[in-house]
Amino acid sequence: MSDAHNEQQSAIKTPKQLIAAVVGFFLVTVIGIILLVQFVTAQKLTGAGTDSQSAEAIDERLSPVANAGYTFKDASGPKVLQSGEAIYTSTCVACHGAGVAGAPKFGDAGAWSARIAQGYETIVKHAIEGLRAMPAKGGNPDLDDVEVARAVVYIANASGAKFKEPEVPAPAAPADGAAPAAEPAAAPAK
Repeated sequence: MSDAHNEQQSAIKTPKQLIAAVVGFFLVTVIGIILLVQFVTAQKLTGAGTDSQSAEAIDERLSPVANAGYTFKDASGPKVLQSGEAIYTSTCVACHGAGVAGAPKFGDAGAWSARIAQGYETIVKHAIEGLRAMPAKGGNPDLDDVEVARAVVYIANASGAKFKEPEVPAPAAPADGAAPAAEPAAAPAK
């Protein structure tokens, strides 16, 4: 048998070639690291907070939180009553839109027919005081009774009722010694 198939074939045949290969490997590795460091540090990087001392950033930090999209309303001013649709979309739709906790869905005449049969006064009373899973005033204590009644009319009429929009009560008479309130301007003649 021949020993030719047991001989190793290698590109490095002498110790001089081995030293050159090892030095070449380390040289390529060092050059690669240097190029990588150059690439990473070539552009100036800015981290979070580097512009924290600019006038705009300081003004933004010092501005009141209330300026971030909040609207102030005058608590001492007269209350502006909302429409039934506005009350429905802001308060009632959470339960009556999807039928949550047994609430009759908006526009579902079958679910509302028994309630409508009880009459306007009963439905408004239940809406204001609450009934079963429904909290008083739909969970919004800021609502006026007239606003709740408007929402009831809006929801019930969408389900087949023919309720009339409630009228706004006249403002209370001024206290003794106070100047009478200004009369509302007369509507222009047509």
